[in-house]
Amino acid sequence: MKFPARSVLFDLDGTLVDPAGAITGGIRHALLSSGIPDPGQALLDTLVGPPLAHGLMTVPGMTEARLPAVIRDYRSEYSRHGIFRSRPYPGIPGLLDGLRAAGITLAVATSKPEHIALALLEAQGLLDKFDAVRGAAAAEQDSLAEGPGKGHIVRAALEALDAGPDTAVMVGDRHFDVQGATVCGLECIGVAWGFALPGELEAAGAAAIVHSAHELEDILFGGLPGTQVPETKGKAE
Repeated sequence: MKFPARSVLFDLDGTLVDPAGAITGGIRHALLSSGIPDPGQALLDTLVGPPLAHGLMTVPGMTEARLPAVIRDYRSEYSRHGIFRSRPYPGIPGLLDGLRAAGITLAVATSKPEHIALALLEAQGLLDKFDAVRGAAAAEQDSLAEGPGKGHIVRAALEALDAGPDTAVMVGDRHFDVQGATVCGLECIGVAWGFALPGELEAAGAAAIVHSAHELEDILFGGLPGTQVPETKGKAE
């Protein structure tokens, strides 16, 4: 695509917002409530990103019979407490303001259920910075049926912005974001501050990996390494 992008799609947890343990802590609470031992932080961290039901089934001791109760307890805990413990990553609010000031349209494309994504963005004061928010239906997150991946969510966000793959870019922290972007013909910039395992974003084919909001801003306005475009940018604060 040509830079600067006319539209930018962002993943939510691990990209825009640091869950601050709200997701993994909520899952741990729900597991223990159902008599399932704490699987450890490393495994819990891998559950940030994929559909919840599929992720939970990787936890030792989890069964399909226990799954509905665990999901129900997690959703309740997250809605009451987790949304308010989360925080935008450093520089993200300023980055979003700079992009909007430059006339770039913004969307969230998340595997989180859409109504929860909207509530989280509102609680964190970010909702009005986006032109569209697209997420998963609750049934997708809570079902063990083979899901469609993230491509349909990315596509829905593109359609909401009336954007095409030649004018838009995806930003995310997991290989699910890269893959969802790829099936829609988008490049994906990976962020290193999220929940990717070492080498995950590189293996998935991320166009670049950034380590700060300022570095992300440089690419969104100035292009991928090796490209040159006219200087037009705001500043992440």
